[in-house]
Amino acid sequence: MSRIKVMVVDDSAVVRQVVAGLLADDPAIEVIAAVADPILAIARMKVQWPDVFVLDIEMPRMDGITFLKKIMAERPTPVVICSTLTEKGAQTSMAALSAGAVAIITKPKLGLKQFLVDASDDLISAVKAAARANVKRLQVVEKLTADAILPASDRHDAMLQTTERVVALGTSTGGTQALEVVLTALPRVTPGIVIVQHMPEKFTAEFANRLNGLCQITVREAKNNDRVVPGRALIAPGGKHMLLRRNGAQYSVEVLDGPLVNRHRPSVDVLFRSVARCAGANALGVIMTGMGDDGAAGLAEMRKAGARTLAQDEESCVVYGMPKEAVKRGGVERSVPLGAIAREIMAQMAG
Repeated sequence: MSRIKVMVVDDSAVVRQVVAGLLADDPAIEVIAAVADPILAIARMKVQWPDVFVLDIEMPRMDGITFLKKIMAERPTPVVICSTLTEKGAQTSMAALSAGAVAIITKPKLGLKQFLVDASDDLISAVKAAARANVKRLQVVEKLTADAILPASDRHDAMLQTTERVVALGTSTGGTQALEVVLTALPRVTPGIVIVQHMPEKFTAEFANRLNGLCQITVREAKNNDRVVPGRALIAPGGKHMLLRRNGAQYSVEVLDGPLVNRHRPSVDVLFRSVARCAGANALGVIMTGMGDDGAAGLAEMRKAGARTLAQDEESCVVYGMPKEAVKRGGVERSVPLGAIAREIMAQMAG
C-alpha cells in the first residue's frame, strides 16, 4: 500500500519542523514538502500534488482560506486545518470548514512544540481520516437547497402536536457541511434537536452562530439545563459531553465534563444512550458521516428502546465509518442520502 503523501504549509518554522517530524515517524505517511506559505506550496504542487494538506490559516503573501478555495476549485484535496486556538481563529476555521476542510487541529500560542508532540495521535488520526475522505462529495452537497429537499406541503399542524419528540444527530468528519445541508432545509416548526459534532473546544460556539444565521430554526451551542423545544437545535460544546434529560413532558440537556468516550468529548454514544433512556419511542436518531464507531452502540440502544433510526448512506458520506458501524451493529432502520435526511426528520416525527 502506498503511503499518504502530505504537504505541510505553515509560516512557523517550529510548527513545520515538529509537524513534519511527527507525521514522518508514522510508516503510513510520507511528508513530501513543508513550506512557509501557499506561494511556495503552489510551486511544489506543480512537481507533486499531495494526498492531504496540513494548512495554517494566517500566513504571509496568501492566507490559508484563499489557498484552500484555490485547492478546492482546481483539484479538490483533503485539507486538515492547524489553527491557533482563539476566538478569531475559531471564526476563520469555521470559514475553512465551510470551504471544504475536513478537520481542525487546534494549536495554542504558547507551549506550541510540546502541545504538538502531545497531540501527535490526534494529528496523525486526522491526516489518515482526511486521506480517506471524498471531498468531491462536499462540492455536491453544498449545492443542495431547501426546495430540493423539503416536501411541497409543510406539517405545521402535525408538528405542533408532537412537542415531546426529539431528534438526535451525531456526526464527525464531513459533518459540518452535512449538518448545514440538513438544518438549513428544516422549517421553523421542527422537533427539538440535539447534536454532537466532533469539534474542538471554542469552535462549536462559532459553528452554531454561523448555522443560526443560515437556518429558519434557532441553532446555538448548548448550555447546562437548556430546554429542548420545537424550532431549536442545541449543539454540544467542544470539550464537554451532552446528555438529554426529561422532567415530565419537558426535555432539557445536561452539559458536563468527563472522560473521553470512544476517544471523543463530546461523544455521540453519550448523547444517543441518554436519548434512548429519556425519550425512547418519542425519538429519532440519525448518524451521519464520520470516522470510527462513536454513536453505533448508542443508536442500537435507541432502536431497542423503540426510537426510529436513520443513517446517512455511503454514497453521500465524506467518510463512511460511523454509519457503517451502526448498520453493522443493527442500530439502523434505513440508510438515506444526505439530501433526504431533513425530509425524513419531518416525516418520521410527524407520524
